[in-house]
Amino acid sequence: MKVVIIGANGQLGVDLSLVFTAQNWSVVQLTHRNIDVSLCDQVDSALGSANADLVINTAAFHKVEQCENEPVQSFAVNAIGPRNLALACQRHNAVLVHFSTDYVFDGNRREPYTESDLARPLNVYGVSKLAGEGMVGLTWERSLVVRTCGLYGVAGSSGKGGNFVETMLRKAAERNPIRVVDDQVLTPTFTGDLAHAVSELVRTEDYGLYHVSAEGQCSWYEFARKIFELEGLRVDLKPVSTAEFPSPVRRPAYSVLSKRKLRSIGIEMPSWEEGLGRYLTARKLKTQTIKAVSS
Repeated sequence: MKVVIIGANGQLGVDLSLVFTAQNWSVVQLTHRNIDVSLCDQVDSALGSANADLVINTAAFHKVEQCENEPVQSFAVNAIGPRNLALACQRHNAVLVHFSTDYVFDGNRREPYTESDLARPLNVYGVSKLAGEGMVGLTWERSLVVRTCGLYGVAGSSGKGGNFVETMLRKAAERNPIRVVDDQVLTPTFTGDLAHAVSELVRTEDYGLYHVSAEGQCSWYEFARKIFELEGLRVDLKPVSTAEFPSPVRRPAYSVLSKRKLRSIGIEMPSWEEGLGRYLTARKLKTQTIKAVSS
């Protein structure tokens, strides 16, 4: 079996490549250098020559503030791109997995959102991702749309200059006061756990829309506190409100995703605390490996 992973150098793409390689899939890794998903001809050419059974798209324009200022680019990558991929997968009879976001919701409720709850995004990024979901679902029946939340992986997020965990650890090393919002609630998700769940989901051939993130919920402040607790770090950490970090972009105050549908087909996600522990162990092993190779 052959899988094409688009955005293979991102933190989710790297973990997907590792998981599918370990399961003896033939993995073709594509980055933006190889394919621009917003260009239909380029997409069809790349997927036609790959002759894949499965295409996984992790490419996205996800700098939320930049999306607000560049809506045309946001929709080109996040909406037209998925449509191009769905059309190409339909032509070549390949399964498509496309990733979406918790930002399709407005965050006005205080219980986990299900797949059937009304999506009401607050910003251009969320609107463009919701449009991409629709493009995929309406175009190709052998597709999976995976909404997820708060991703962080050992490879880091190249588009965002790191991830939240690495940002917190860097700030701790600088020994400066750390202030983190406590009125935005989510579920941080380790990309290694997400990649394993996706590999299980693909095997079910039960296509459609799924919420796939870690179990549980926390504020960004609680997430930061757990990072420092597990690393045994004493820092000057205090909670603040979102209002103390002015931003031109509205974000959902609550974006926890229900995994009830995922559990109904036999796939369980670990808690966000367990995922964080695995991440911290994996990053230490990566650091040790790099030191061993360079010495």
